[in-house]
Amino acid sequence: MTPQEQRTEEKAPEILLDGSVTSVRVIYPDLHGVARGKDVPVAEFGRATEHGLAFCSAVMGTDLRHVPVVGGEEGYPDMIAYPDLSTLTPLPWEPGVACCIADLEPVSQNSRRPADPRGALRRAVAAFEEIGLSPVVGPELEFFLCVPDPQAKNGVRRYVDNLSMVYTAGPQADPRGVVRRLAEDLSKMGLGAFAANHEFMNSQYEINLHHGPALAAADRAFRLKSAVKDVAASCGLVATFMGKPFNDQGGSGFHLHLSAEREGENAFAQEDDPDGVSGLMRSFVAGILAHACGAMAFLNPTVNAYRRLVPDSLAPTHANWGWDNRTAFVRIPAERGRATRVEVRVGDGSANPYLATAAVLFSGLDGVRRGLEPPPPVGGDAYHAAGPEAGDPLPETLEEALEALERDEVLVEGLGAEIVETFLAVKRFEAERHRTWVSDWEIDEYLHHL
Repeated sequence: MTPQEQRTEEKAPEILLDGSVTSVRVIYPDLHGVARGKDVPVAEFGRATEHGLAFCSAVMGTDLRHVPVVGGEEGYPDMIAYPDLSTLTPLPWEPGVACCIADLEPVSQNSRRPADPRGALRRAVAAFEEIGLSPVVGPELEFFLCVPDPQAKNGVRRYVDNLSMVYTAGPQADPRGVVRRLAEDLSKMGLGAFAANHEFMNSQYEINLHHGPALAAADRAFRLKSAVKDVAASCGLVATFMGKPFNDQGGSGFHLHLSAEREGENAFAQEDDPDGVSGLMRSFVAGILAHACGAMAFLNPTVNAYRRLVPDSLAPTHANWGWDNRTAFVRIPAERGRATRVEVRVGDGSANPYLATAAVLFSGLDGVRRGLEPPPPVGGDAYHAAGPEAGDPLPETLEEALEALERDEVLVEGLGAEIVETFLAVKRFEAERHRTWVSDWEIDEYLHHL
């Protein structure tokens, strides 16, 4: 039975039967992680479930300046978005609206498959299941809240602009209660939001999400990003997951906590090991490090993302790992038993949750398949480490990361040509636009004196 036939056989979800929902928002992530989709009147949703919704596939090859970089050579064909009814949930901040994530499929068997980030993560999960493992992921996302202000530089000022507000909550940290409301609404939706607080930087926040199966975790991260931006907009604010929006502040990260289960047990834990971790986990870490440079393209997918990867920033600069070390690329938190896991700390807030997670999983899986061993762990300050534990330098620009991705056969095969080729084209176009753009810094630095 095809996925379309399975969806057609499912009964109408209960939440659509009591009259409280009048429209269903069907969304999917583009390669940037932006939510694209359509609002469907509830009376038409059954038809959308059966036949899907058509979109021009060129949206997956369009950059953030609305330039279709990929798709023209194929005549801008359609792709079909089929609602995944298991993701259907009301939006507390929009009464009458429910939201559903869609799977992307070609129009016909002879059509080229669309560049589908969610589909790539499904393939990564399936590859783990082939060897009896189920990947578990816990996403951590940071973001800034800003107030539109025509008088301010770049048209925005920070929502709260006081130093040393980290780990604070309440009216001083969130005067309008926006972040608290978001956490409450995401919890009502069943998305596992369990805590919220002001983060380290001025007007930076974090909403914590429970860990879970990899696809469900990425769905939650995708929905959190969309929800944060929508609720902020409804409150007259601007939310951004851009990695480093302010020169006088550090950046926003997207950390991934990962483990794997086998027959309901944590396969990364091993009681009789001196460190309490399994050989499987060590190989997983080694795989992540082996493919770190290529994966950086998905973990840090913007020109701006590399502004935050500097020493003493709590963001890594080298491909290394350490025991409970927040200066390393891969941190192994101190918890053991069922909580044994790895944390990949390099991700930028702008990363697409599906592509970032898939890239890390395919990397780790390659390490497991080949039985790789990691180098010695880095101790103390990883920024000043020397020797093999220091690790290889990470790409310092988007262009370097894209070149590393193109050379990485494991990631290219795992993510798929549809995604990688389109991603490379769009991002190289973005990098070239940046290279030829005269910035404010250049004007301030050179115009008067030279």
